[in-house]
Amino acid sequence: MHTQRFHQFGAPCLMLAATSWLATAHMAAAQEATPVTVVHAAHADVAEYASGIGTVQAYRSVLVRARVDGNLDSINFVEGQTVHPGDLLATIDPRPYAATLAQARAKRAADQALLENARRDLARYDNLVRTNVASRQQADTQAALVDQDIATIQGDEAAIDSAALNLSFCRITAPIEGVVGLRLIDIGNLIHATDATGIVSITQVHPISLVFTLPQDELPAVRAAIAAEPAASGGLPVAATGQDGVTPISQGHLVTINNTIDTSTGTITLKAEFPNTDNKLWPGQFSNGLVRLRTAHDALTLPPAAIQHGPDGLYVYVVKPDQTVTKQAVMVGYQDERAVIVTAGLSGGETVVLSGQLRLAPGMKVDAHQQGAS
Repeated sequence: MHTQRFHQFGAPCLMLAATSWLATAHMAAAQEATPVTVVHAAHADVAEYASGIGTVQAYRSVLVRARVDGNLDSINFVEGQTVHPGDLLATIDPRPYAATLAQARAKRAADQALLENARRDLARYDNLVRTNVASRQQADTQAALVDQDIATIQGDEAAIDSAALNLSFCRITAPIEGVVGLRLIDIGNLIHATDATGIVSITQVHPISLVFTLPQDELPAVRAAIAAEPAASGGLPVAATGQDGVTPISQGHLVTINNTIDTSTGTITLKAEFPNTDNKLWPGQFSNGLVRLRTAHDALTLPPAAIQHGPDGLYVYVVKPDQTVTKQAVMVGYQDERAVIVTAGLSGGETVVLSGQLRLAPGMKVDAHQQGAS
């Protein structure tokens, strides 16, 4: 009998007690403040930038090739060495070309002897013509022979110059200042002027160039920034940045904007130049080009993390004086990794939630901590 009464009345009592406990727990949780980090929407001057992915290129690049055929006698550089114009890089066996030069000089000497003899004969014919011993035709023929010998010597001089030039090509020198790469051929090989591989490449890295692209919509702003830049400053400043797109690697200036827009990508190509005295940029390196376009004065700003994306657009959580939060729709303009300009929705001075938004809902109570406070 007692057991039956427990089954009839004990279970409902336990259920009521559990429901009451859960309701109390939910009320306590609702009253418990959610910890969040906050910032104040503040007015500040914001520098607006355009950033594009680019590639570092050598200011000048030369593939050094032989200009005459011959056996490679020596390599006179160390891979990775910095060379200057005129520095000896390699030598080709000069003996065949020295012999050709000697032959050309010997032929000129022989032809000069013939010219001197022809001139003496001409002088004799001129004397005989005056005494009517020889005809004027004989004198004219001899004068033509003298002119022919003079032309022959002129050809000999050209042959000597050509032979001397080919001999000089046996000394292969650096045409520009730069860094030599890995050698492409070894001593002892027979090389030809028609070889496509060459001997070594030289890249000039002081200065160095960065070629990068921007969306075509940024072109008017870039052109306006160029027009506003004082001529004495050396050009529109450009920063080469690391993979994060923010940290500057090197500072330079804009050289030119390409004369056409790439219709396949809708981008415009720009070229910047950097002194690169610290060698932080290297040919083939990927880097972002960061161009300062303008400065927005007294703009209302927030950190990017404060902006939330919802089905109805962008919004932020604003902390009210009673430490509860409300959802506020906003509109934004320029934004980067450091700041977002708020163009509508806030007036300035509001306390905005920076982190912890995922646990919030309108009306919830928060325990706000200022950003950077310990």
